[in-house]
Amino acid sequence: MPGASAAPPGAFDPDSSWRLHPQVAVRPEPFGALLYHFGTRKLSFLKDRTVVDVVKSLDAHPDARSACRAAGIDDDRQGPYLHALGVLATSNMIVPAAPPQVRDT
Repeated sequence: MPGASAAPPGAFDPDSSWRLHPQVAVRPEPFGALLYHFGTRKLSFLKDRTVVDVVKSLDAHPDARSACRAAGIDDDRQGPYLHALGVLATSNMIVPAAPPQVRDT
């Protein structure tokens, strides 16, 4: 159900905002892309260009589902893509986006 999250703290929640970890570099490849985390020295292979598009656009969308929709993935086909994002969250390649800062005026 959109808007309602049953995910435990620290788990991937597709209804939350996500972004690439600041220490992750994306290198385009013919098969998709390589993600390298300079902090953990982990390497991930993205073998689907649509997943690459979603990952690179996460910070431009309010949640992961919206990023998938923007990449042309219908809601009923998002399962494998959300699973891939969950794996990337577990390996710290993507992290929850910081909430917008409220400025005192």
